[in-house]
Amino acid sequence: MFNKLFKKKDISTILNEAKDHNGGLKRNLTAANLTALGIGAIVGTGIFVITGQAAAAYAGPALTISFIISALGCVMAGLCYAEFAAMIPVAGSVYSYSYTTNGELMAWFIGWILILEYLFACSSVSVGWSGYMLSLLDEWGIHLSPLLSYATFDHTTEGWVMTGSIINFPAVFIVAIVSAFLVGGIKQSAFINNIIVVIKVGVILLFIAFGISYVDTSNWTPYIPENTGSFGEFGWSGILRGAGVVFYAYLGFDALSTAAQEARNPQKDMPKSILISLLICAILYIGVTTVLTGIVNYKELNVAAPIALAIDHTGEGLAWLSPLIKLGAIAGLSSVILVMMLGQSRIYYAISKDGLLPKVFSKVHSKNGVPHNATIFACIVTALFAGLFPLHVLSELVSIGTLMAFAIVCISVLVLRKTQPDLKRPFKTPLVPFVPLLGAAICVIQMLALPWNTWSRLIIWSVIGLIIYFTYGIKHSKLNN
Repeated sequence: MFNKLFKKKDISTILNEAKDHNGGLKRNLTAANLTALGIGAIVGTGIFVITGQAAAAYAGPALTISFIISALGCVMAGLCYAEFAAMIPVAGSVYSYSYTTNGELMAWFIGWILILEYLFACSSVSVGWSGYMLSLLDEWGIHLSPLLSYATFDHTTEGWVMTGSIINFPAVFIVAIVSAFLVGGIKQSAFINNIIVVIKVGVILLFIAFGISYVDTSNWTPYIPENTGSFGEFGWSGILRGAGVVFYAYLGFDALSTAAQEARNPQKDMPKSILISLLICAILYIGVTTVLTGIVNYKELNVAAPIALAIDHTGEGLAWLSPLIKLGAIAGLSSVILVMMLGQSRIYYAISKDGLLPKVFSKVHSKNGVPHNATIFACIVTALFAGLFPLHVLSELVSIGTLMAFAIVCISVLVLRKTQPDLKRPFKTPLVPFVPLLGAAICVIQMLALPWNTWSRLIIWSVIGLIIYFTYGIKHSKLNN
């Protein structure tokens, strides 16, 4: 039993499996497509939703420092991801990397955490999309019933409560629409994403360029609000917790790595696309946060559509930009949902190929070359979570899942350098072991700064995953059978 749990998958075996008609997946993605997918996933909820909530609850104007800390951790993790993505260009991301370095049980565990990451990322972004869409509809004089506008459940200081709403219908709607595009094929999905990325980056640059003249510097005073006496509520501990909460805003390059098996030249293009998309998005995040907290006092930013609120604060001056911002946010969040759904379905596909999940998830459509069953399943579960739960519950779970995945990738680079030093590495992480160790340390510190509620939900999710593995996965594992 012990040997089965820690049996490793040989890298040559993984690469040979990928070469076998590429598992049915089609290599249609160019370097530009990959970079756009990275930006499509990274620029979304972090800018359009979480910035306001993290500033209001944790860091105040100093959220810019939180984004810099997170970006530093992401650069370290991104360099480690780039080494693995070039060396093992297959679907599955950290799950596949972990299978070669840490064995099957650890691979299953991180695969299960990746499912949590993409499932809750996609759900939380869908809720953010709903907030902006409802705001835009209100401007047009269209008012959706409260019964179809909010989550069914909420978690307060008193515990779980019913909100009185039936379901968040707009959130469910956008998940269904995006899933329809994904089932149509990766090439079609990438084309739609490219258009959306151009729109949303353009809108963000407009907000920074025109919004900066409406900044009231008194809103930046105090830049680091005094700690309330509780860890994580402002002060430096608030900056650290803010970094942990906004960290998942950068997880686009993680989702990007799940598409490696559909890239035309993964060894060359994956490292380049990961690092370029990360750099562009870090600059955009810091710029938007600076302008946002300058226009609106951080105490007022705990809303679902903070940038829209900032535009409203400028009065008539930027009224013309308001519908563009909301349309840009809606388009931008749509591309995040698209890439997160893509990543989630590819994780189901990769795990199913190894027998740890039912083989129905690894079936690939003969015409479109996509794992359609995995995509449809991802649509169903994502829509349920997006419709039933509020943003603050969903977003915290994403952060801890992302941080754990990044930390494991950083450590895995060190393990593989030690155990298999002669492997061909088209891209090498520089300054080993400094970069991987620093990346892992930053991720772990941010995890420890997250609230206990987040940890308790992670523990529950992990226990459910272990039950599935020991009742199904270990019995159907192709590696062990």
